[in-house]
Amino acid sequence: MNSSVANSPYGPGVIAFLVVALIGVALYFLIKSMNKQMAKIEVPREADLDKD
Repeated sequence: MNSSVANSPYGPGVIAFLVVALIGVALYFLIKSMNKQMAKIEVPREADLDKD
């Protein structure tokens, strides 16, 4: 069995952990950005709707 994983100093567990960790970091920044965008949305209040 001459696969690149067998010849690599890193096992599949380390590579899988790094992939999951990178996805987690990307998800953190995505949620942080989404919260910033959601905070910019101005929702009309009940009193403002009654004035119209």
